[in-house]
Amino acid sequence: MAEQTEKAFLKQPKVFASLGYDYCAHWGYWTGGDSSKKSGKGKMPGKGGNRFWKSVGLGFKTPREAIEAEDCCGLCICLHTTWPGAYIDKKCPFTGSVSIRGRILAGTCHSAKMNRTIIVRRNYLHYVKKYQRQRHSNIPAHVSPCFRVKEGDHVIIGQCRPLSKTVRFNVLKVIPAGSTGGGGKKGFTAA
Repeated sequence: MAEQTEKAFLKQPKVFASLGYDYCAHWGYWTGGDSSKKSGKGKMPGKGGNRFWKSVGLGFKTPREAIEAEDCCGLCICLHTTWPGAYIDKKCPFTGSVSIRGRILAGTCHSAKMNRTIIVRRNYLHYVKKYQRQRHSNIPAHVSPCFRVKEGDHVIIGQCRPLSKTVRFNVLKVIPAGSTGGGGKKGFTAA
């Protein structure tokens, strides 16, 4: 359902994804078959099956949504219980062909209106008296579908190769706005 969103067939280039699929008449695409069968070298797609994912390193864990398959829609009458992978994204640092190198930055999600791209705002400790504003910079970053990002969330982004005309960073970690995990806004507390 969420996997095929374009006219072209989206697939992971390192995974052979045409064996053992069932045709889902409700959604009109091929879905994962019985994951207990084996064909060729690897297992069938599904939970713990043929889905390419990697660790980006630098202490960042691969999200569970990037590794495991989601449950079926439940609306169709098929023989499958899972379908292979929640998304296909060639620009994802966990399931795509993008490597993280260079700078690791932190900021706040300022805008999440674009398709798979957010604007990260980084405030500097420099107040400009003339404009009565704090100096800042906006950085566009690609966000993988395995993350759910809203405006106000704190994100950690890593530099990668140019993904488009303006995007050169990828989201590696999302810290929701209300949570205190990840250090929060203050680095220390006065006792």
